Amino acid sequence: MRSRILDVWRARRPKRLGRMDVAAAAIVIVYTLLAAITQIGASVAGQGPDPVWAAARQRGTLRVAVDFGFYPFSDIQQNQPIGYDIDLARAVAQKLGLRAEFVPSNLDSVYDDLANHRADLAASALPYAPEQGWRANFSTFYFNAGQVLVIPERSAISGPEQLGGRRLGAPLGSDADTYARRLASDDPTIVLRSIYDTPAEVLADLRRGNLDAAIVDNASALSDIGHAPGLRVVGPALTLEPYVLAMSSEAYQLRDAVNRALDQLRDEGFFDQLNRKWFVDAPR
Repeated sequence: MRSRILDVWRARRPKRLGRMDVAAAAIVIVYTLLAAITQIGASVAGQGPDPVWAAARQRGTLRVAVDFGFYPFSDIQQNQPIGYDIDLARAVAQKLGLRAEFVPSNLDSVYDDLANHRADLAASALPYAPEQGWRANFSTFYFNAGQVLVIPERSAISGPEQLGGRRLGAPLGSDADTYARRLASDDPTIVLRSIYDTPAEVLADLRRGNLDAAIVDNASALSDIGHAPGLRVVGPALTLEPYVLAMSSEAYQLRDAVNRALDQLRDEGFFDQLNRKWFVDAPR
């Protein structure tokens, strides 16, 4: 069961490309170009020594800004920081020969904390934000929080193109709801039910047989499937909503070191371990 859950993370090539597949591919290309432009611009601007990287090495610590309270990515339990991003930050710091030191922050102030040198790195389920490229560097993508299609384990549905005449659920007002409404607009035979407050409610109704399929964010799907059998994600993610690590715009040497560390961790299977720990073994 658990090996099948981890397969959610491995994209599978569809047999043929539909309009949604083309749109998804376009999103990937756009994000890739934006990331390249942002990083190239930051490298050109930062030709002098990297003061953030130099100070971190002198201290022997990597100060990591975290918005706690977004379990399973970050939380405080028994006065200790825990979570997916906490483990990732510690592993990255170790690869850099540093010790991670966590600085409480929030999504409204995290870029100010980086710019004002209150933190060296932000690791907080942080969406890639190219509009912040003028004052921030970004790592390569490490998690896709995009929307996914979830179906019963024995369902024959193989993708969104087979949802005609089916009952499709999504949390009201969410990105999943927006995507589902677009599908229903293209195919009016889809019976859309977006009466739910949370992804958990949608997936619970799917388990009860009141829906034929559901669209929810990837993290919610992984956690739900990891804790109970009966459902599965079909096909690759419908949208790309990447999480990144962020640094100040002048921290170009730190950015490069962080990206090397992420590559090493991927090669070592560290992300598979993180996925199992926080989406399968960890309590909800």
